[in-house]
Formats: sequence, structure tokens, C-alpha cells
Amino acid sequence: MPRPKKQDTPASSSNGAAAPSAANAAAEAFARIEPELAAVPAETLAPITIDFAAAVNSVLAAVPRVLEHRDAIAEHLPKHPIDAVDKLESYAQTAWYAHVVHTYSSGSPESAKALLEEATRLRDDLLIAAEALAHRALLDSDAVARIRKASATGDLGGELTGLAALFKAGWSRISGKTAVEKHEIDRAAELGPAVLVASAAKKHKTTDTNTEDQRARAFALLVGAYDSCRQALAYLRWKEGDAEIIAPSLFKKRPGRKPGKKEEESGEPAAEVTEAAEG
Repeated sequence: MPRPKKQDTPASSSNGAAAPSAANAAAEAFARIEPELAAVPAETLAPITIDFAAAVNSVLAAVPRVLEHRDAIAEHLPKHPIDAVDKLESYAQTAWYAHVVHTYSSGSPESAKALLEEATRLRDDLLIAAEALAHRALLDSDAVARIRKASATGDLGGELTGLAALFKAGWSRISGKTAVEKHEIDRAAELGPAVLVASAAKKHKTTDTNTEDQRARAFALLVGAYDSCRQALAYLRWKEGDAEIIAPSLFKKRPGRKPGKKEEESGEPAAEVTEAAEG
């Protein structure tokens, strides 16, 4: 089987935190939305059974498409809660921030150390490769120099985020001229914000904070707002039939058995299984 091209290498799996955006933006969104978390009804909280990071990324990908219909929703559905549209991105950022803080807080000191060690190794590898590419004018030498200078301040998360953005922007030009693999760039984009948020969480961590509850409330708020947007779009775009394209479900269904096949023959119940959307 032929080896896939570098640009076709899939991103690494999001077992922990994803990186939908800059960590500072997520922290700012969390600060704005945090008062709303306490008001989330307890009965709306449920175990999170889907891929948290994939769900957040799916919502963030849908936000620009949803916003294109914001005015139409406000005009044709004046009683529909337009805040669900206006705050959708902030809710997604808040959910991601709460997820990363919980992931860090619930991890052992060993896992935190492993995270920093992996981030440091990856930063060093990417920076060396970036400097070689900049030397041949394949990457912006000034941008690479700024990242190298930043390494003296200990801004590991910022360096990884900057390197990931730099490599992604020039990937079509440099993919065949570097030993760096696409999955390493994707991983840097994950680790950069994760390191930034983890550092902030460590600095401001309090012993009485229930990060699991906070994460559950943030997710419930996000899912509620996204469902509200999907409901509005389903009505507004009924004739066009493209609501599902604009804002896909965070869940997909897999049939438990084929139509007409007896349950006892399949050996499994006929119930459908819900999974996280891939985005």
C-alpha cells in the first residue's frame, strides 16, 4: 500500500484537548460566559458521551455559516432567542476552555510533565526545521526570528501556536522540502493552546473548583444554543433543504442491524448507536 502524501496525513486524535483557537480568546470567552454557567439547570446536565473536542470543532466550523443567516432568523423568527446565534462562538470557546482546564486539573503531575516534555521536544524540532527553511527563503525569516526570540521568555505555548500557523500557511510550498510531517504541525496546533491554558489553570487553580461540573455546564450551554440555531435554520431553510449542511448534527446514527434482519439473527439489539460527529 503506497505511503500517503504528507499533506494527506490525518491530524492526531483528540483524546484530550483540541485547539479550535488561540487560548487567550478562549480564556476571554470563558470569563464573559462564566456567570451563565451557574444558571444552567441541573436537569439539563448529562454524561458527555461524544467526543468533546470534535463537537466543539464542529460547532466552530459551523459558526460562520450560521451567522450568514442571523438577520433572516431575527426577521422571520422574532421570538426565537437570537442570543443563541450571537453567542454561539463564545459558548464553543468557553466549552473548550472548560474542557482543557478539567483535563489538566484531573491529570496527574506525571501527565502534566509529559505534556510539557512533548511540547518542548516538538517546539525544538519545528523551530530547527523552520530556521532551515527560512535560510532558503521558504519561510518568513523575520517571523521565525521572532519565535526564536520568544523562546527566551519561556512562552512555550505561544511558540508552538506560532510555529503551527507558520508551517500551515506555507505547507503547499514547503511540504516536499522538509522532514516535518503534517501530523506534527497538527499536534503543535493542539499542544500550543493546551500548554497556555494548562499554565493558566495551574496558576489560578483553587481546591474548591469542580471542573467536571463546570465542563458539563459549559457543554450543556453549547449544545442548547447549537440546537436552538439548528431549529431556526430547519424552519428558515425548509425549502432549500440545506439546514443540515449549514449546521450539521453533533451526532450521527449507525443502524444496529439491516432492515428486515431479525434481531436474534444479528446477535445484537436493533437500537441505534449515537456517536460524535467527525465535523
